[in-house]
Amino acid sequence: MKWGLAITSSAKRQLRRLSAPELSDINRAFSEMCEDPFRGDAKFLRGLDGALRRRIGDWRILYELNQEHKVIVITAVKRRGSNTY
Repeated sequence: MKWGLAITSSAKRQLRRLSAPELSDINRAFSEMCEDPFRGDAKFLRGLDGALRRRIGDWRILYELNQEHKVIVITAVKRRGSNTY
């Protein structure tokens, strides 16, 4: 069963700042995540209860899973830096 996708307003603002090629890569990752949210380079983040991250080039997709409703909640899309997490 496919997962639903919800994007927070702050993550939507971050997505608007991406270039077309970067946005294409992120959208492809979103599609893959809807099939399997653990697919690719998904890892749980230490210290953030249940939060995961997925690497897409220099970008990180930060998200949480609502297991009950099978929804992926995208909380942030950030360029990798020393203060990304």
